Amino acid sequence: MGSACGVTTGGTPAAYADRVHALYAWPRRHPRILDAALALALVLLSGAAVGRSGRLWAVYALVALAMVAPIVFRRRHPERAFIAAAAVGVVQVTVMPQPAFTDASILVLLYTLAAYRPRRVSVAGLVACFAGVGAAIARWAPQRALHWPYPVLETLSFFAVPITLAWVLGDSMRYRRGYYRALEERADRLERERDAHARIAAAAERARIAREMHDVIAHNVSVMVVQADGAAFALDAEPDRARDALTAISGTGRQALAEMRRLVGVLRTDGEPAELAPQPGLSQISDLLDQARAAGLAVTLAVEGGPRDLPGGADLAAYRVIQESLTNTRKHGGPGASARVTLRYGRDDVRVSVTDDGRGAAAPPDHGGHGGHGLIGMYERVEISGGTVRAGPRTGGGFQVTASLPFVPAAAPMPRPAPAPGPAPRPAPGVSAAITSGRSTR
Repeated sequence: MGSACGVTTGGTPAAYADRVHALYAWPRRHPRILDAALALALVLLSGAAVGRSGRLWAVYALVALAMVAPIVFRRRHPERAFIAAAAVGVVQVTVMPQPAFTDASILVLLYTLAAYRPRRVSVAGLVACFAGVGAAIARWAPQRALHWPYPVLETLSFFAVPITLAWVLGDSMRYRRGYYRALEERADRLERERDAHARIAAAAERARIAREMHDVIAHNVSVMVVQADGAAFALDAEPDRARDALTAISGTGRQALAEMRRLVGVLRTDGEPAELAPQPGLSQISDLLDQARAAGLAVTLAVEGGPRDLPGGADLAAYRVIQESLTNTRKHGGPGASARVTLRYGRDDVRVSVTDDGRGAAAPPDHGGHGGHGLIGMYERVEISGGTVRAGPRTGGGFQVTASLPFVPAAAPMPRPAPAPGPAPRPAPGVSAAITSGRSTR
């Protein structure tokens, strides 16, 4: 039935909406053409009055053109257009024996003045229009001015209604325009805030991934380096030990590749599912210590108090603190260094302590420009979980890292991007930390 009536059903609503939108958008794109057409219409409607003016037709035509010409420029210069038309009106009242139809242009210009300019300016224009009406009555209808008050009030009311209506419409349009402008500014501000939050979230996620990558790579690669050195040393004298070390290197490398693959899989954007695995925690502490022992580091574990479950983030942070501390011991403790890991479960928190008897303060700082990421990541992890961490050399030699993590996480501040690497990194603000001289570049 729709096609029989000449209306195609497929896609008609969208096409009709597009045509309506284009129809309404055209005047907004060509406002001056629209205003010129309005001015031309007023001139044509005043043609009859010009024809009846006799010998003064040229004067009437000139006044009519001068009265409607400001309409063409009313949007860009509302005040000047109104003043120009008002000046022509004063000349008309002074010289002409009767009014012209083009006086209606004053209503258009008053509306424009109220729509585009502040209210104090438009009110002054409204008062000027009422004053002009009074002057016109006194000039062209003096007999009505002699019979006060009713004829004068009737005449004023006849002209006051369209003048007031034009001002009210223009003022309401100005209010609506300001309201829409405020909505647009609010939408723009919300969009900028959304983009800023997205950038902050992306920076925080990059920092989190950087911490994970550092912990995974630093720990596993340090184990592989130690085992490779041992294999090279025992290659000729003890082939069996060298074979075991190479087997451990292979296993550690595969484990590192698997963890790296899981981390990189989270960043995939091609729609393929990432290979995910649970994050490590204190329940895997035995495997971590066995891996450290296999790399030649003597490690002991002491647990005080009844073990309790930590929140996911705090559990991962505790695991990474131990992992990073053991990695630093292997890197900086020197040959023959040993470490001790202590877990103290209290009523409100768990305290993680890792101490070693390595070179401690005698360790030369790393000036290669790549140190410090481990401690920075450690501080950031513990801070996000609402805990505290301290790291520094021991009085009797060696190095100690102590972290306290609450069972109930406190309101954590928004993570900040890690500071640029340098020779002496500082802990993130807000963390109770003490890094003194010694292995400060861990």
